[in-house]
Amino acid sequence: MIKVEGVTKRYGDVVAVDDLTFEVARGEVVGFLGPNGAGKTTTMRMITGTLQPDVGAVHFDGVPIDEGLTEAKRRIGYLPEANPLYDELLVSEYLDYVAELRGLSDAETRSGVADAVDETDLASVFYRPIGECSKGYRQRIGLAGAILHRPELLILDEPTEGLDPNQRVEIRRLVSSLGRERTVLLSTHVMQEAEATCSRLVILRQGRLAAEGRVGDLVSQAAGHVRYIVEAEGEGVADGLAALGGVSGHTSESIDGRVRVVLESSAKDELRPEIFAMARDRGWTLWELHRERASLEQLFRDLTADDVEVGS
Repeated sequence: MIKVEGVTKRYGDVVAVDDLTFEVARGEVVGFLGPNGAGKTTTMRMITGTLQPDVGAVHFDGVPIDEGLTEAKRRIGYLPEANPLYDELLVSEYLDYVAELRGLSDAETRSGVADAVDETDLASVFYRPIGECSKGYRQRIGLAGAILHRPELLILDEPTEGLDPNQRVEIRRLVSSLGRERTVLLSTHVMQEAEATCSRLVILRQGRLAAEGRVGDLVSQAAGHVRYIVEAEGEGVADGLAALGGVSGHTSESIDGRVRVVLESSAKDELRPEIFAMARDRGWTLWELHRERASLEQLFRDLTADDVEVGS
């Protein structure tokens, strides 16, 4: 449905997106991940046609977006991270205004608003001023405005940003529901959200594609490497642990007179018995020892840990 092909976007001397290529198939819910400054928002704006790439092209159903921009925008719903709303308007007035901007007829407006309110569960605040609505409801209002024209593609930029845990769960459920009938591209920093909501992931690093694939496949990739978290008190803790066989890297920090060490190793090595034996033999007080299981968060850190923020 969407093909981003060799796209580059610069802001002056800053390269925000660098020769990026990926595809989103019809009916997919795709997670769009990356640290701050990786180029996610810039890419989303190019997909919606708000920005034009300096190099490359974005295709929508095989047609370059810049060749059919008006038609493409009719078929795309977009919720930006800022979610701009008019606090002085009633929810009902705001949705009518969005429908007017979309050029919907009176009949299309009535039908579209009714369906959007039903899907986002806004009936209880429909005649309330937006300024009196909670952050969770404000996100729902933004989502309703993004879907009332019944788009085929829904692009969501950090829809749960700033929400409390309960609100995050509700918006996550809502996004999953919206994805049953639409193609969704979802940007998020919350790995659990991506795992729970998305069927496939696209991960950016410094404007380039760092990884792409189904969630399960990417987590399996992370399973090839493990981390051990060790917190101990004694002499030579960090150096002793770093010298263990199978350790490929480590970091350490001092915490209240103790040393906390993170060891990197391959999944085939089981180091906990050796760590325990070393602590016993050297007279360390062992405060913590555990092995992290493979996770999407671990893969994300491995791919992007050294990133420097360069673009949006």
